[in-house]
Amino acid sequence: MVTVDFGEEVTGRSMSREDFIRGTGPRNVRHVHRLIIKDRPVTPPDGFLDRIRFPEVHDLLEAYASAGYVFTDTPRAPGDALQSYIRQAIRAPGLLDKVIAEIDDLLAVGLFSGEIADEVDTMPRIAPSAGRTVEQCLALARDHLARIRCGGTYEPAEIPRTHWEWAKRFPGLQDLLGGYFHQDFSRFYASHREALNDFLDGGGPKATEEVAEEIDSFLGLVEEDSELEHATRILGLWVYPPEGISLRRWLRDIQGILRHHPCP
Repeated sequence: MVTVDFGEEVTGRSMSREDFIRGTGPRNVRHVHRLIIKDRPVTPPDGFLDRIRFPEVHDLLEAYASAGYVFTDTPRAPGDALQSYIRQAIRAPGLLDKVIAEIDDLLAVGLFSGEIADEVDTMPRIAPSAGRTVEQCLALARDHLARIRCGGTYEPAEIPRTHWEWAKRFPGLQDLLGGYFHQDFSRFYASHREALNDFLDGGGPKATEEVAEEIDSFLGLVEEDSELEHATRILGLWVYPPEGISLRRWLRDIQGILRHHPCP
């Protein structure tokens, strides 16, 4: 998990919890985020969202974090981050109801409430748009989500447009690429197959089949090889395929190994 120091490296002082909630404090905090958070999706630890009161609000804020750590919605239209969240929510029946209920609960309790202070401290710090507080930005996002729930229009996109959206569309593939073929790959593995075997040893038949299916969808979605490298980098791939094998061919080979791996 990535740790962020809010504003200290650029402004000389950090953004307090009160600054975050009120929307005050250093206005160039977003630049610090862009310096520290590199081109990788930020996801909470396994099981974290199952233990908290506002898991969907956390996920919603991660969508904003992936798109620049700023609320960019206007009363007329959702910004890019909220559009990406809406597209994923449409794919998951009941998710709009859940996130709207959580936002209502959060705003009713209040971000300053000691009752939820520990959880608020774990949430991504998203800078509010000019003239609004974070609570007002959340209320605006809630209004857009409610409109979509009632049949309102949104911006469809076949190709994910943010890192968060890529990770949500292909979570298993991100676990494989980002968890085993990362920047420190050579410190842990002597070969690509050794890393893949490690992944296979740690996952059951259902998980491996899900990743195999995701690879099929992923390669069907990203048709141009020039775009494939960029998309896999977003999902955490930091190593080249085995020598003499194209990236697309290597992913197909992985898919075949996953599908023919014997069940334990």
